[in-house]
Amino acid sequence: MAENTIPNDPMILLSFVNTKLRDFYPSLDKMCDDLGCSKEEIENKLSAIDYKYNAELNKFV
Repeated sequence: MAENTIPNDPMILLSFVNTKLRDFYPSLDKMCDDLGCSKEEIENKLSAIDYKYNAELNKFV
């Protein structure tokens, strides 16, 4: 899955990423490697709406 196939809207991206992390991936790094997307881009988009990745919980909070 290429970068341009992940949602662009931050709120939809939040739901998309947290669902993928909950259901399929043990970490953000694994998800990004598998989907071929940029971890930095996801973190930047979600930090713009005050969400940060919590590795212990494996989700953006």
